[in-house]
Amino acid sequence: MSDTALTYDTLNKLPVWQRMATITLEDMRAVRLMNRIDTKYVLSYSEVLQLLDMAAEQGYRVQCIGDVRACRYDTLYYDTAERTMYLMHHNRVLRRQKIRTRIYVESDITFLEVKNKSNRGRTSKQRIEIARRSFDSFGDDASAKEFLALMSWYDVESLTPALTTRFTRITLVNPHFTERLTIDLDLRYRNCRDGVEASIESMAIVELKQDGRIASPVKEMLRRLRVPAMKVSKYCLGTALTVKDIRKNRFKLKLRSIEKRLSGLNVEYK
Repeated sequence: MSDTALTYDTLNKLPVWQRMATITLEDMRAVRLMNRIDTKYVLSYSEVLQLLDMAAEQGYRVQCIGDVRACRYDTLYYDTAERTMYLMHHNRVLRRQKIRTRIYVESDITFLEVKNKSNRGRTSKQRIEIARRSFDSFGDDASAKEFLALMSWYDVESLTPALTTRFTRITLVNPHFTERLTIDLDLRYRNCRDGVEASIESMAIVELKQDGRIASPVKEMLRRLRVPAMKVSKYCLGTALTVKDIRKNRFKLKLRSIEKRLSGLNVEYK
């Protein structure tokens, strides 16, 4: 199967699923890891296929909703008019926050989520379920506004839609339920404020989520594939690709690093 064939439909028909056990969304709650250490990697689609084969051999399970193993995610990031959250990340501020709404398409659940990054590198996430109609406007949702008033560093009224991302995600869990691995493919971006769209073809963002810095079979698999860890943010990459007049030198360097790493990476602007 070629790299370009990894679409939502073909991902759900991969031969590896015949060898990999499944885990339900309900059982995945045991490994939610809402306060965790995240390690990210950038892979080509061919490397993803190799990683899945290795994970199957090690007894990893794939999250399955109905018959679907590769699930669709629609995410909307909010920011201030000046895109303060983006700029804090760009300027290497260690303690920072991102606010988003997310639709888990297959499970038909929508959340408002607040992600905090500590100056020690830990990620914590708080979220509240909201109505789907509030995905791009939670102003009329009293419980959502109350949640943000408690959890957000920002004035709720100052936050407006900034960037949408759409992707397909595969979620794996190890046999001991001590770590999760997410594999995001087919990323699509849209700048909410002027409609500019972009996509990064043939790139997967893989994220290892652990409670602490413990030994991980996935890290050994990625070492065998010669894939280094790389700090990368979907929100920041999407903003750098779709917002013309904004500081982005750091993320231009990141994109060039990704291109060098994958050599065949094709960045498309629509």
